[in-house]
Amino acid sequence: MADLTITRLLDAPRELAFRVWTDPDHLAHWWGPAGFTAESCTVNLTEGGRWRICVSDGETELWASGVYHEIVPPERLVFSFAWEEPAGARGHDTLVTILLAERGGKTEMMFHQAIFETVVERDEHVDGWQSCFGRLIAYLDELR
Repeated sequence: MADLTITRLLDAPRELAFRVWTDPDHLAHWWGPAGFTAESCTVNLTEGGRWRICVSDGETELWASGVYHEIVPPERLVFSFAWEEPAGARGHDTLVTILLAERGGKTEMMFHQAIFETVVERDEHVDGWQSCFGRLIAYLDELR
């Protein structure tokens, strides 16, 4: 069993940082590792509401989905996350917690995901999320 924590300082106000995590139009610009684009993104931003996204590199489609557990604008977002298997079944569910703290006009984002079944699975997500957050930072720069 393993978990993952990544912290980033975003050059954006907290309200915008929250919005890019919760608005499907924003999510489509940065979700997924480098080389992938969001082909589909749906969000029902209510506690108990579902989200689902498909990213593609032109050859492979990867679907992920989950349920929102806590929504506290603009400071906290908690949702389940699982990759969908090709036959449509959900893979192992993890819980993602996003905490956003105001830091002098910028936002400190603390990302936590748990619990992975193996350290290898966790480490694969580290690379994916690091790439994804690089795209998030670049997208926020475009919005400024």
